[in-house]
Amino acid sequence: MAELPNSLEDAIAQARTATQAAIADGYTRLQVELLFPELKLMEVAQQFLPMFEQYNDKLKVFFADAGGAGLARRDWTDVRFKITDIGTGRAASIESKVQPEDEIFLFIAPGSPEVPQLEKICAVIGDRPLVMLNPFLEDAGKIGIGYAARQTRIRFLSTIESCYYLRSVYPDVALFRCYPGLWEILVENNGEYQKIAELPQKPSSDDLDIILAKGQAATAIAEGETTAAVPGKKPSVFRGLQRFIKALRN
Repeated sequence: MAELPNSLEDAIAQARTATQAAIADGYTRLQVELLFPELKLMEVAQQFLPMFEQYNDKLKVFFADAGGAGLARRDWTDVRFKITDIGTGRAASIESKVQPEDEIFLFIAPGSPEVPQLEKICAVIGDRPLVMLNPFLEDAGKIGIGYAARQTRIRFLSTIESCYYLRSVYPDVALFRCYPGLWEILVENNGEYQKIAELPQKPSSDDLDIILAKGQAATAIAEGETTAAVPGKKPSVFRGLQRFIKALRN
């Protein structure tokens, strides 16, 4: 089973391996999430792209908009893969964005406003493999919270397998998944992260709080306390993320 990485480079290497394994097992809609603050996503994407080397010009890379695609064309020289944008609002261009010769697809940081167009593009892609790198697709404030939005999640977002996920959800608490492993909740103890739970599905924030509360209670009992521990005040999540990424970069 994969262990929590010691550096950002290790995390990206793990993500590549997990993605390749999931594709080999027949998954065709995958996502990779490295959720750190101040992450330079273009640099991460450059380190992630080597996993597609075998596809050469059969790889197509999508950015959320034309501006992002244009910057990539300017900065990524001597590449054989094709670069384009999702093109929100240009329904007539959907078919032209996916060619029969395209074999695999990488979407870099698509956002919730792109979900309707993204779903249509993925329908044209069909059963060819696609990978979403750091997507932001579940913002209820932008997708909406009504019946149509729920149907979007059920119909499209639920078809995407999370093959790699790494995030510091609270200070000293990390959520980790590396395919084909389970979802892991890890808590820092004396400078090291220790696994306290494994789950077959991604836990919700409420699930996390319940598991962490149980873990604190179990610790209190083991140490001979007469009352169960209760969840303490949560420090700034942003501060926890900063601390975690700093530790990875060291």
